[in-house]
Amino acid sequence: MMESNKDKQTGKLVKFESESIILQEGEADFNMYKIVRGHVELYTGYGTKQEVLLGLLGPSSCFGEFGILLHKEAIYTAVAYSDVYCLRVTEGEIDKFMTENHVVMLDIMRNMAKTMVVMQKQIDMLAGELNETGEKSSISIADLKRQSSRNIRGYAIYNPNNPGNYFSL
Repeated sequence: MMESNKDKQTGKLVKFESESIILQEGEADFNMYKIVRGHVELYTGYGTKQEVLLGLLGPSSCFGEFGILLHKEAIYTAVAYSDVYCLRVTEGEIDKFMTENHVVMLDIMRNMAKTMVVMQKQIDMLAGELNETGEKSSISIADLKRQSSRNIRGYAIYNPNNPGNYFSL
């Protein structure tokens, strides 16, 4: 990874070579990245038999907001598809970034809310399936809902060029 010296603006412009890992699933990385040029692939289970490609992000897209906003380990691996230039926003810079990029932050929040709605529907469907099969569970549906809201692993990635196009993990 090579870094440029573009420190006058919020964040630091960093370059990641093609095929390099930018963010590793399970890693405590509390930075957010905004793609300036190039493309990034997102995976779960990267390098394992359970590897799943979640999507491909391009310029103006952000990733890593889960870590910087919630102080949680990365829930996916981000890999440079091509040489990528990203604006890296650290915890110390997030306030300034939010002020200067309020539309981007609003899109991130909207997509996180959409993901929570999708997760709620999935919980309701699971609860319905459990009721149909008559399986007894040691945990109540209400407890399941409360616990899932505390342990949200869902997440939305947005593309400002198509704000309605997001996916959840």
